[in-house]
Amino acid sequence: MIATTTTSTTPGPLPPLASFKSELRVKKLFDDVVIRDIDRAPESKTFNYQGFQPGSQVLKAGFKKAPDRRQFGVDTIFDRDVEIVVRDGARIFTDIFRPITSEAEPVPALIPWSPYGKSGTGAQDYDNMAPFRVGIPKERTSGYEKFEAPDPAEWSERGYAVINVDARGAGHSDGIITYFGDQEAEDIYDTIEWLITQKWCNGSVVMAGNSWLSLSQINFASRMKHSALKALAPWESFNDFYRHAFNRGGRPHLRKFHAMISGGMAGPEGAEDVFAMTAHRPLYDDYWEEKRIAIENIDGVPVYALASYSSILHTYGSFALFRDSKTKQKWLRVHPYQEWYDIYRDDINDDLQKYFDRYAKDIKNGWEDSTPSVRLSLLGFESGGGIAKTIVERPEASWPLEREELRTFFLDASSGTLVPDHLSASSSITYEAHHLTDSADFTLYFNQQTELAGYSKATVWVSTPDHDDMDVAVQIRKINAQGKPLKHLNYPCPVPESEVPDVNTAKTLGPQGFLRASHRGTLDRSKSSSDVDLFYTHRFSEKINPGTKVRLEIPLWPIGMVFAPGEGIMLRVSGHDMSLPEIPSCTLTEPDDDNVGNTTLYTGGEFDSSLTLPFILG
Repeated sequence: MIATTTTSTTPGPLPPLASFKSELRVKKLFDDVVIRDIDRAPESKTFNYQGFQPGSQVLKAGFKKAPDRRQFGVDTIFDRDVEIVVRDGARIFTDIFRPITSEAEPVPALIPWSPYGKSGTGAQDYDNMAPFRVGIPKERTSGYEKFEAPDPAEWSERGYAVINVDARGAGHSDGIITYFGDQEAEDIYDTIEWLITQKWCNGSVVMAGNSWLSLSQINFASRMKHSALKALAPWESFNDFYRHAFNRGGRPHLRKFHAMISGGMAGPEGAEDVFAMTAHRPLYDDYWEEKRIAIENIDGVPVYALASYSSILHTYGSFALFRDSKTKQKWLRVHPYQEWYDIYRDDINDDLQKYFDRYAKDIKNGWEDSTPSVRLSLLGFESGGGIAKTIVERPEASWPLEREELRTFFLDASSGTLVPDHLSASSSITYEAHHLTDSADFTLYFNQQTELAGYSKATVWVSTPDHDDMDVAVQIRKINAQGKPLKHLNYPCPVPESEVPDVNTAKTLGPQGFLRASHRGTLDRSKSSSDVDLFYTHRFSEKINPGTKVRLEIPLWPIGMVFAPGEGIMLRVSGHDMSLPEIPSCTLTEPDDDNVGNTTLYTGGEFDSSLTLPFILG
């Protein structure tokens, strides 16, 4: 049952227009920034609009939104469509869930921040984003959870107020949806200021969530500080819009995925169109630098970072956040799942509560002493037929691991193998570059139990007779003893891996790297973290003469795999992104890369085409 303190249960009138003049901060810096029209929330066919209903209810213990949903375990006050006015006059609307005991005993505020909807609204949900609901039973969540965020029914029980925000420009919140930067950081600062004045708040604020909800945390912490912000839980994010998300390797990246995400947004005015800027500004410049989240500036706030190998966007940035942030109080947990499944694991919510309780409630619970700096998982691919078992969150002292040893193997086009010694005889192999599946493949088998964890690099000599540029992609796959590439299932499914749809949310293939050949000269070794984790500035382009052989050094995102004797890897070289589509609607029916004609790969002799791998000793 619900005890209600207001009588409005049907959609009310829209909020009146704000008195402030809407403007996008970044457009004052770059006048070519594109603002894309989006549907208003009430008219959107995908946003799951539920009306504008300011008011307060008490959701009694035992209440369920629907029979197949999680019940609330404690009496919870649900304050809906609460207005927070930020410094430029814009109104940010939020839903707040807090235990009724917070009236007498104040609690910390937990913010999941994004434009993806508030409490059960938004275009993205677990029913349509992955097979079998990402392994999350419907009864695990209340239906009031914000996408990619902790569930308010659960966290009210844990003694926190959950602040489900519609970020600027989303839902009914005023303004234009902006992709991070100073504008969003200031909005978060002003929201924290408002929260700590509420009688039910104990003066402590924490932040949590995946993806955008993770980026919003590190963007804020890289640009601003607030004494009331006690802890961050950025659970998988990137930090460099150009290099990680939109122009990876200097080429347009994930066109259909970015269209899918932006197509689900709804709000009163519009949204910044970052992907459009890949055409306006194909080289890295001041626009992309303004978008970059300077994780090296994060200091003075505890960070509980999360990483996995399953993300097409977040893997590199998640590891880099732990490695490069300055804060001394930081922890990294690398899990073997998909991030949405992981965020609702019961034991992980216990873990997250222990972390937050330490800093937001000042409970001396031994978090620092009992929690390893790094918990590392390595994928065995046993759901796809691998023999070695996945290692789950093994304690480690550092990332990258100190006992790493880099070993280099050379490509042999004549045999399709990787060999330990450079071959004196040269050979070559040609693949169709503008293609959905064609690739040049090279195999390596291990004769003993083997672990790979860290950063890899592929060096390839390539040419094309058909164009003045080429995009090259490389991927490492685990293979069984018969040479079959294996797939890792990202969460429990009720059917075998072979019967689960081939989408990236459900299956991991292996790490990739990309490079546009005309950007090869932008390699900056002084900014590279190692000989294999290379940094390209992407600030200029040098076209190649058709037929000219060029040497490309391509860094791959972190790998984490374990092998039984007889198992091995396959290095694939191609002109296209070899990951699975994120969801079925992102499936390509025609190649979307910019390649023309064929690419030839050269090995042996004068060509030092090779693969360098991080082996873990001991």
